[in-house]
Amino acid sequence: MLNKLLILAAEAPAGESSSPLDALSQSFHLEWHLLLAQGINFIVVAFVLWKFAFKPVVSTLETRKKKIEDGLQYAEEMKIRLADAEKQYAEKMKEAAIEGSKILDEARSNAKTYLEKQTQEAVVKAEGIVAKGRESVELERKQMLAELRREVAHLVVQTSGKVLARDLSSEEKTRFNETAAKELYGKN
Repeated sequence: MLNKLLILAAEAPAGESSSPLDALSQSFHLEWHLLLAQGINFIVVAFVLWKFAFKPVVSTLETRKKKIEDGLQYAEEMKIRLADAEKQYAEKMKEAAIEGSKILDEARSNAKTYLEKQTQEAVVKAEGIVAKGRESVELERKQMLAELRREVAHLVVQTSGKVLARDLSSEEKTRFNETAAKELYGKN
């Protein structure tokens, strides 16, 4: 560009004694007072834009950048927390499985113990029932023997009375009964 300006200045008519800037300003129709006013306007507009447009936009961009960075940092923290929570969940599940296994083992053991206890109690009850049955049978046997002895004694008395062909007094009957009972008891 500088070369063009120099060429234009060199091409200026020789009769004119103006400076190259004058020639340049005439070629481009520049008016210095307007150029100065436009420069001041540009500076004012640039300042206003900087102060009221560019600066707030930059500030907003910085705020957004900060929020995005905070959001990313928060997301990373949440990833770490999620990983920790998953680890804790896995540990709790393992603990729960172990605890469940222990409870099942304990329940099986308790059931086995209870079954053995109930079986033992049933055996004891059965033995008690058998013992009571034996006692009952023994008692009935003794009662039957006692009744049989009375009957035999009664038959002996009756037979003796018929053999002797007379009626025995109640004293004699009692004596015969007692004698027969003693003999019968002595044989058993």
